[in-house]
Amino acid sequence: MSPWKSIPLMLALALVATAPVSAADAPMVKGAGNSSHPLGKATFAGGCFWCMEAPFDQLPGVESVTVGYTGGKLKDPTYKQVSAGGTGHAEAVQIVFDPSKIGYAQLLDVFWHNTDPTAKDRQFCDVGSQYRTAIFYHGDDQRMLAVKSKEALERSKPFKEPIVTEIVPAGEFYPAEEYHQHYYKKNPIRYRYYRSGCGRDHRLEELWGSAAGH
Repeated sequence: MSPWKSIPLMLALALVATAPVSAADAPMVKGAGNSSHPLGKATFAGGCFWCMEAPFDQLPGVESVTVGYTGGKLKDPTYKQVSAGGTGHAEAVQIVFDPSKIGYAQLLDVFWHNTDPTAKDRQFCDVGSQYRTAIFYHGDDQRMLAVKSKEALERSKPFKEPIVTEIVPAGEFYPAEEYHQHYYKKNPIRYRYYRSGCGRDHRLEELWGSAAGH
């Protein structure tokens, strides 16, 4: 899915998206790629983190995508603990990106079109607060862009239901176990079977039409 297919939303964001990148929007990230530019960090929750990794992993300007847990208070949680519920954490992805090649507004557009923002404490076949949708912003610039993107989407969305996605400050992010990292590459058949069986693509197409993420 081209992240620029959502023309009304991206036009609404055009002014803020082209603003100069600040330290808040692009915090220094060590040990990622060979870029000479300050690298940005973005954190999103959109249900199963296997399915949220792939759309960002393929974008030019994205240096790395890590799946993990954030939003709760339990330190160093395991997959078993988070998936059981009660930790406060959500399955999430953390993206390191080069702002000279891809903007945070474009990452937001990809996020929205790969989630069901109308579902509270669930995504597709996965139920529980650990599968909630959320934008975890790093700094005021990201918060402003996230809020503006949500407001623009409320005006242009092709569905009637309200948007319930949280916009909250980023906290500690705990990388998931190694076997979860790049699962869609390591286990492509199981990944496709899960994604299809969970009804993710069907629901995304219901919500977004041709702009749906895959």
